[in-house]
Amino acid sequence: MYVIIIGAGRTGSTVIDLATQDDHEVVVIERDTELAEEVSATYDCLVINADAASKDILLEAGIEEADALISTTESDSVNLMITMFGKQYGVETLVSSINDPAHMELFEDLGVNIVESPHQLNGQYLYRAVEHPAIQDFMPIAGDAEIFEATVEDGAAIAGLTLIEADKQDLLPEETIVVAIVRNDELLIPQGQTEIKQGDVVTIFAGNGARREITDIFRST
Repeated sequence: MYVIIIGAGRTGSTVIDLATQDDHEVVVIERDTELAEEVSATYDCLVINADAASKDILLEAGIEEADALISTTESDSVNLMITMFGKQYGVETLVSSINDPAHMELFEDLGVNIVESPHQLNGQYLYRAVEHPAIQDFMPIAGDAEIFEATVEDGAAIAGLTLIEADKQDLLPEETIVVAIVRNDELLIPQGQTEIKQGDVVTIFAGNGARREITDIFRST
């Protein structure tokens, strides 16, 4: 995956660390020279010491080829401008931190996956949003176990199947349990014959973590 990360502060550096550990092709844009030099010396990635709120700089970073764009600056206006450029150039996954909840709707209208609460505002959460775009929220429990939410997209592998049918097709790995469904603002406690429908917001317990083999079944094919 080709990932552009904007900002190398506390949050950004965590994202950089996780993305380079997973051997993704990473480009970092950081306007602070000292931080840029530190990242360049520490991680195996391309670092551009410049202001990312510039179409020319983003083009230099390869935004036209990027699979994901993560903006972690402390300015919502800068984050918004950067993600607008990402949308313009067709970046599939756009993720941004947000500092003022009043700006949330602006980002949502662009289709940006946003991180806004103090509990969520960290590099691990931002990176998870890129690795697993279907996930809306997640909570680590113990060991590798996690609980996460995902919206069932039109054309998803699990859409139209009951839980029994999904299990027969090996869509749900062992230690994976669908614990709740929200459909039209109504909470459902699923049983074996419960059908998963497009648009459902599903809460899943994954004993071995929210791996792609699980999250991808909720995305359009």
